Amino acid sequence: MQEQVQELNERVKAESEFARQLTAAIGEVIVGQKYMVDRLLIGLLADGHILLEGVPGLAKTLAVKTLAGAVRGSFKRIQFTPDLLPADLTGTLIYNPRDGAFTAKRGPVFANFVLADEINRAPAKVQSALLEAMQEHQVTIGDETYALPDPFLVLATQNPIEQEGTYALPEAQVDRFMLKLKVGYPTREEEHQILERHGTLAPKVQTVVGTDDILRARGVVRGIYMDEKIKEYIVHLVMATRDPAAFGLKLTGMIAYGASPRATLCLTQASRAHAFLRGRGYVTPEDVKSIALDVLRHRIIVTYEAEAEEVTSEEVAQRILNQVEVP
Repeated sequence: MQEQVQELNERVKAESEFARQLTAAIGEVIVGQKYMVDRLLIGLLADGHILLEGVPGLAKTLAVKTLAGAVRGSFKRIQFTPDLLPADLTGTLIYNPRDGAFTAKRGPVFANFVLADEINRAPAKVQSALLEAMQEHQVTIGDETYALPDPFLVLATQNPIEQEGTYALPEAQVDRFMLKLKVGYPTREEEHQILERHGTLAPKVQTVVGTDDILRARGVVRGIYMDEKIKEYIVHLVMATRDPAAFGLKLTGMIAYGASPRATLCLTQASRAHAFLRGRGYVTPEDVKSIALDVLRHRIIVTYEAEAEEVTSEEVAQRILNQVEVP
């Protein structure tokens, strides 16, 4: 087993070189936001969609566009508005009067990277149009089903303020996002760098990797070694969101619904991607703890009693991480 892990380490170090190139290319355009960039790469490597939440002006949209520009793949941006229709995303059938036949016109969702900008601006029927695409990597137009390109990644942004005229994402769709990121303000030094760059010619992102590199790296990520104790730890974290009392947590009446089995799968794969970016061929408990909050914060639904006491799902997830024993 030790020889196998050593071999995995060598393979990971060789394959993860492109991740450093990606990070450097993004850093030429984006100042700071290391947490956000790191999580974007984890989503890319773990084949998981990402929801970014933060106040306006924190470079959420720019970061996604920069990531797409650094990878040699197709990119489409969809600005979500209240009058958007599902067909505006997925496509529709166009009637041709010459031969009396219908032909499928594919929508902007047919791209490697899809930026769903301000996704909570559109009503639920439009948000739900992404469900099949996100989960099954396919779109049905009329009677035909069309496969989406590989890799396929939905990166959605939403604004936590200015709730008037917005539509909260349905729980069923939120669960499709592997990670939900809370994007914060830059530090004083980073703010100064942004000021220095303002007014000068903004640097263009360099394309450094292709989609083949991403798909090959995903194969390596799936093969990263995970000990049985780590797997048990992940299961315990997810189970604690459903039955907190069994793990000694005083959260009775706080959780309406715990995390689904999809959370277990997402946390496992995201932990492997986290280890990959650190150049390791094995997963440690620290990998799990580092990424767990981003996987769980949007999958725990708190009760009205918890909301009345101003206890958020993020606080509940943090308590679980603090309480569940680390192997």
